[in-house]
Amino acid sequence: MLKVTVGYPAREEELAIMRRMARTTEAPVVAPVVGPEEILAARALLNHLYVDERVEGYVVDLVLATRAPAEYGLRDLGGLVAYGASPRASIHLNLAARAHAFLDGRAYVTPEDVRALALDVLRHRVTVTYEAEAEDVSPEQIVGRVLETVEVP
Repeated sequence: MLKVTVGYPAREEELAIMRRMARTTEAPVVAPVVGPEEILAARALLNHLYVDERVEGYVVDLVLATRAPAEYGLRDLGGLVAYGASPRASIHLNLAARAHAFLDGRAYVTPEDVRALALDVLRHRVTVTYEAEAEDVSPEQIVGRVLETVEVP
Protein backbone atom coordinates (compact mmCIF):
# COMPACT_ATOMS: atom_id res chain seq x y z
CA MET A 1 0.00 0.00 0.00
CA LEU A 2 2.75 2.47 0.99
CA LYS A 3 6.45 2.80 0.43
CA VAL A 4 7.74 4.83 3.32
CA THR A 5 11.40 5.69 3.19
CA VAL A 6 13.14 5.72 6.55
CA GLY A 7 16.57 7.24 6.74
CA TYR A 8 19.27 6.56 9.26
CA PRO A 9 18.90 8.04 12.75
CA ALA A 10 20.76 11.18 13.77
CA ARG A 11 23.84 10.74 15.97
CA GLU A 12 22.00 11.35 19.26
CA GLU A 13 19.20 9.00 18.24
CA GLU A 14 21.70 6.31 17.34
CA LEU A 15 23.42 6.73 20.70
CA ALA A 16 20.08 6.30 22.46
CA ILE A 17 19.30 3.18 20.40
CA MET A 18 22.70 1.70 21.12
CA ARG A 19 22.49 2.42 24.85
CA ARG A 20 19.03 0.86 25.07
CA MET A 21 19.67 -2.22 22.94
CA ALA A 22 23.36 -3.14 23.40
CA ARG A 23 22.71 -5.66 26.17
CA THR A 24 23.45 -9.36 26.34
CA THR A 25 21.42 -10.32 29.38
CA GLU A 26 18.17 -8.41 29.49
CA ALA A 27 15.61 -8.49 26.72
CA PRO A 28 13.41 -5.44 26.25
CA VAL A 29 9.92 -5.80 27.69
CA VAL A 30 7.28 -5.51 25.03
CA ALA A 31 3.64 -5.13 25.98
CA PRO A 32 0.74 -4.89 23.54
CA VAL A 33 -0.90 -1.49 23.33
CA VAL A 34 -3.91 -2.62 21.35
CA GLY A 35 -5.44 -5.96 20.47
CA PRO A 36 -6.52 -7.40 17.14
CA GLU A 37 -10.19 -6.70 17.87
CA GLU A 38 -9.51 -2.99 18.34
CA ILE A 39 -7.45 -2.83 15.14
CA LEU A 40 -10.24 -4.47 13.15
CA ALA A 41 -12.82 -2.13 14.71
CA ALA A 42 -10.71 0.91 13.82
CA ARG A 43 -10.30 -0.38 10.26
CA ALA A 44 -14.06 -0.79 9.95
CA LEU A 45 -14.56 2.82 11.04
CA LEU A 46 -12.61 4.02 8.00
CA ASN A 47 -15.57 2.96 5.84
CA HIS A 48 -17.75 5.53 7.61
CA LEU A 49 -15.50 8.55 7.09
CA TYR A 50 -16.92 11.13 4.71
CA VAL A 51 -15.02 11.70 1.48
CA ASP A 52 -16.43 14.52 -0.61
CA GLU A 53 -16.76 13.93 -4.36
CA ARG A 54 -14.25 16.73 -4.99
CA VAL A 55 -11.68 14.98 -2.79
CA GLU A 56 -12.36 11.68 -4.58
CA GLY A 57 -11.87 13.50 -7.89
CA TYR A 58 -8.62 14.95 -6.59
CA VAL A 59 -7.32 11.46 -5.77
CA VAL A 60 -8.18 10.23 -9.25
CA ASP A 61 -6.69 13.33 -10.91
CA LEU A 62 -3.39 12.84 -9.07
CA VAL A 63 -3.20 9.24 -10.25
CA LEU A 64 -4.27 10.05 -13.81
CA ALA A 65 -1.67 12.81 -13.99
CA THR A 66 1.03 10.18 -13.49
CA ARG A 67 -0.32 8.31 -16.53
CA ALA A 68 -1.07 11.24 -18.83
CA PRO A 69 1.03 14.17 -17.57
CA ALA A 70 0.40 16.36 -20.65
CA GLU A 71 -3.35 16.32 -19.98
CA TYR A 72 -2.65 17.91 -16.60
CA GLY A 73 -0.30 20.63 -17.80
CA LEU A 74 2.85 18.57 -17.28
CA ARG A 75 4.03 18.24 -20.87
CA ASP A 76 7.66 18.25 -19.76
CA LEU A 77 7.10 14.96 -17.92
CA GLY A 78 5.78 13.15 -21.00
CA GLY A 79 9.08 11.53 -21.95
CA LEU A 80 10.04 10.83 -18.36
CA VAL A 81 7.22 8.52 -17.24
CA ALA A 82 7.27 4.98 -18.61
CA TYR A 83 4.32 3.77 -16.53
CA GLY A 84 2.00 5.78 -14.34
CA ALA A 85 0.18 4.60 -11.26
CA SER A 86 -2.53 1.96 -11.65
CA PRO A 87 -6.11 2.07 -10.32
CA ARG A 88 -4.80 0.38 -7.17
CA ALA A 89 -3.06 3.68 -6.44
CA SER A 90 -6.41 5.48 -6.34
CA ILE A 91 -7.80 2.84 -3.99
CA HIS A 92 -4.81 2.94 -1.65
CA LEU A 93 -4.51 6.73 -1.69
CA ASN A 94 -8.18 6.97 -0.72
CA LEU A 95 -7.71 4.45 2.10
CA ALA A 96 -4.50 6.08 3.32
CA ALA A 97 -6.15 9.51 3.36
CA ARG A 98 -9.06 8.05 5.36
CA ALA A 99 -6.62 6.55 7.87
CA HIS A 100 -4.79 9.89 8.12
CA ALA A 101 -8.05 11.70 8.85
CA PHE A 102 -9.05 9.04 11.39
CA LEU A 103 -5.72 9.33 13.20
CA ASP A 104 -6.21 13.10 13.23
CA GLY A 105 -9.56 12.58 14.97
CA ARG A 106 -11.78 13.63 12.06
CA ALA A 107 -14.76 11.92 10.45
CA TYR A 108 -14.03 13.49 7.06
CA VAL A 109 -11.14 13.52 4.60
CA THR A 110 -9.52 16.72 3.35
CA PRO A 111 -7.24 17.31 0.36
CA GLU A 112 -4.44 17.77 2.91
CA ASP A 113 -4.95 14.17 4.05
CA VAL A 114 -4.53 13.07 0.43
CA ARG A 115 -1.45 15.24 -0.06
CA ALA A 116 0.11 14.00 3.19
CA LEU A 117 0.18 10.39 1.91
CA ALA A 118 0.43 10.88 -1.86
CA LEU A 119 4.19 10.49 -2.08
CA ASP A 120 4.22 7.35 0.07
CA VAL A 121 1.44 5.77 -2.01
CA LEU A 122 2.69 6.83 -5.44
CA ARG A 123 6.51 6.74 -5.29
CA HIS A 124 6.76 3.03 -6.04
CA ARG A 125 3.88 3.04 -8.53
CA VAL A 126 5.47 5.43 -11.04
CA THR A 127 8.14 3.97 -13.31
CA VAL A 128 10.46 6.43 -14.98
CA THR A 129 11.98 6.05 -18.45
CA TYR A 130 15.66 5.49 -19.20
CA GLU A 131 15.78 9.14 -20.25
CA ALA A 132 14.56 10.16 -16.79
CA GLU A 133 17.16 7.94 -15.16
CA ALA A 134 19.88 9.48 -17.34
CA GLU A 135 18.72 12.93 -16.21
CA ASP A 136 18.55 11.83 -12.55
CA VAL A 137 14.79 12.34 -12.41
CA SER A 138 13.27 10.13 -9.73
CA PRO A 139 9.70 8.93 -9.24
CA GLU A 140 9.60 11.14 -6.15
CA GLN A 141 10.35 14.19 -8.30
CA ILE A 142 7.62 13.19 -10.76
CA VAL A 143 5.08 12.82 -7.96
CA GLY A 144 6.24 16.13 -6.49
CA ARG A 145 5.58 17.90 -9.78
CA VAL A 146 2.16 16.25 -10.01
CA LEU A 147 1.33 17.48 -6.49
CA GLU A 148 2.51 20.99 -7.41
CA THR A 149 0.44 21.11 -10.58
CA VAL A 150 -2.85 19.27 -10.11
CA GLU A 151 -5.44 21.68 -8.77
CA VAL A 152 -6.42 21.15 -5.13
CA PRO A 153 -10.19 21.35 -4.55
